[in-house]
Amino acid sequence: MFKYFLIPLFSIFTVFVAHAQKKYTLSGTIKDASTGETLIGASVRIQELPSAGISTNNYGFYSLTIPEGSYLVTWSYIGYEPSTKKVELRKNQSVNISLGSKANLDEIVILSNKKNNDNVASPQMGLEKLNMTQINQVPVVLGERDILKTITLLPGIKTSGEGNTGFYVRGGGSDQNLILLDEATVYNASHLLGFFSTFNSDAIKDVSIYKGGMPAEYGGRLSSVLDVKMNDGNNQDFTVQGGIGLVASRLKLEGPIVKGKGSFMISARRTYADIFLKASSDSSINKSTLYFYDINAKANYHFNDKNAIYLSGYFGKDVLGLADIFGTNWGNSTGTIRFNHVFSSKLFSNTSLIYSNYNYVVESLQSNDGFKATSKITDLNLKQDFSYYTGSKHTLKFGLNVLRHDIAPGDISTTGSASSFNEKHIEHRYGYESAAYVSDEWKLNNRLTILYGLRLSSMFLVGPGTFKTYDVQGNIASVATYESGDLVKDYWNLEPRLSASYSLNEQSSVKASYNRNTQNIHLLSNSTSSTPTDLYVMSSNNIKPEIADQIAVGYFRNFSDNTYEFSAEVYYKALQNQIDYKDGAQLLVNQDVESLLNYGTGRAYGMELFLKKKYGKFNGWVGYTLSKTERKFAEINNGSYYPARQDRTHDVSLVGIYQLNKRWSFSSSFIYRTGNAVTYPTGKYNSGGNTVFSYSERNGYRQPSTNRLDVGATLEGKEHKRFHSSWTFSIYNVYGSRDPYSITFRDSEDIPNTTETVQTSIFAIPIPSVTWNFKF
Repeated sequence: MFKYFLIPLFSIFTVFVAHAQKKYTLSGTIKDASTGETLIGASVRIQELPSAGISTNNYGFYSLTIPEGSYLVTWSYIGYEPSTKKVELRKNQSVNISLGSKANLDEIVILSNKKNNDNVASPQMGLEKLNMTQINQVPVVLGERDILKTITLLPGIKTSGEGNTGFYVRGGGSDQNLILLDEATVYNASHLLGFFSTFNSDAIKDVSIYKGGMPAEYGGRLSSVLDVKMNDGNNQDFTVQGGIGLVASRLKLEGPIVKGKGSFMISARRTYADIFLKASSDSSINKSTLYFYDINAKANYHFNDKNAIYLSGYFGKDVLGLADIFGTNWGNSTGTIRFNHVFSSKLFSNTSLIYSNYNYVVESLQSNDGFKATSKITDLNLKQDFSYYTGSKHTLKFGLNVLRHDIAPGDISTTGSASSFNEKHIEHRYGYESAAYVSDEWKLNNRLTILYGLRLSSMFLVGPGTFKTYDVQGNIASVATYESGDLVKDYWNLEPRLSASYSLNEQSSVKASYNRNTQNIHLLSNSTSSTPTDLYVMSSNNIKPEIADQIAVGYFRNFSDNTYEFSAEVYYKALQNQIDYKDGAQLLVNQDVESLLNYGTGRAYGMELFLKKKYGKFNGWVGYTLSKTERKFAEINNGSYYPARQDRTHDVSLVGIYQLNKRWSFSSSFIYRTGNAVTYPTGKYNSGGNTVFSYSERNGYRQPSTNRLDVGATLEGKEHKRFHSSWTFSIYNVYGSRDPYSITFRDSEDIPNTTETVQTSIFAIPIPSVTWNFKF
């Protein structure tokens, strides 16, 4: 693994900065005063130098180099009381700031601090940062607060189906989203087949999703990055909080390891539908299982102002079983060790060692015909990231990483005494992804800011194993055997990234971006959304890296002292080396699965409108997406473009949150979406007494459009010195919209020689829920 780590090292750029006048650096960390949590994206502003502001990094660290002088400095963060101090900058200074919550401030003070205009000034395009308070108030199915359900209410991000946590971003597939939890990759971010996500909101501190203009430090996926960071834990006091709902309960413990220097957090969640199943008198039901659990844990310790260590982990599992007939379980495990070091007031370093595992088991429990199918993917990732704050005009980031993949595509073993299944073992596949990157945010003047960078990525497929090369018809062209560590195939790609913001005035700007991304881990699935048995494969001698080039242009404007944010973006994305399966392909536990694939191109383009109200008793947003997503394969639809399954012309979402008083708050969300592109039968014939349907063009039809209204309310308990509680009520699908989950065809039972359609809807009636939350 070490030799692959050295390869990208020589691609790092060396940057020299010359200073024309005497300058000094103001640096430090910004934290929550009550918990000690570092604040990500907090702002540092210099009153005398309006263009010299900066935001904290992912660990709450900031660094600002400005000319010698006397300045009035303001440190601020949304939802917190700002801190303003006079700083005499005659030498390099470290100033750590703790900000207090605004919860107890009156409305006048809240209104006086609406100066953040990052929506206009930042060169970053396609970035949405979600406020955890808003996420916790958006009504969702069965009352479980859900990050993934909430992001699908944003423009450009589409859900993969009713009740499902899969999502599509700007025409990309569900596997083209990089989902990170404390830097660790999460391959299947769903529980109970998509009804819940893996993210327990109690354990989450920050959520950012990049859907365009992706920074150079991210790579490996084409469409988006969902970067989720867990709470560090309260380093001031011990607290316990949790919630009891109709289908799930959760509990979180946190407190100091050493007060003010280190802390821990552990949060657990479990559903208990299986308990209700046992109450049934039907033996096929009371012997069944249906539950999931997950655990988030994190600890940190700050040795001093320059050195800190973080350890975090996630462990989750789903278990589904039908009596003594069938069972399946799947789960994710992640672990991250990070070490922060401040080399100087200008240079910040983070070193990470990251582990990720996803696995599933499908099992037939029949005594005479049993089998077990297993599969897993295991990653080990070593990352080194640097931030170098050269001055008020430049923020330089650079780093490298190497990621080792171990993919076990599948094994079938027999468990029954007379099983008809043959045992089958598919060889493991091993590979290394490495990358080196450099980026710079350059403030040319008060109007123009550029964020530019370059990422060099590589993929090495290595032995041991037997590797086959297939021709376009899927026939074996050659076979070669490699020993452990032998190089089978390598790919290299340069990925330029460029974003720019030009301020028209203090309230508005125009932005543009171009970025190229490559992807070397590919999902093979016959379903319309992510399922536990999805198969992951690496780029190989048959499969080339997927490539996406995206350009975007947008207009951004803030209103009413930055209370309202508006944006309008248009984008075009060109896709290369896209993968689709051949008709009738058997993907599960297939040694020759690469012979069953088609390769083609794609394109996606659209417009996104977004209006958001950030402050006041009433806030929320309105989002609208107009888009087109197409794919082109020589073997499908006679080589013509056809709608991808995630193609939806219109997508509208409205979210509103109203704080009636200190105890009552209300929320609602409404969605309208064009139906999915689907393939319907165009004819039928009889074969051996059975009706067989024939199909023509791929995805040539549409399911009906979908719409839904959800409402929620939160009642805060009476104030106590050490204890607080609240009740959360919600109704999912208020007016019982029968949105289609699937549409199938069959012979009519009432009218001979005719075909009828059957629509399945998961939630055809309103679904109420109630949860009691507590904290002490």
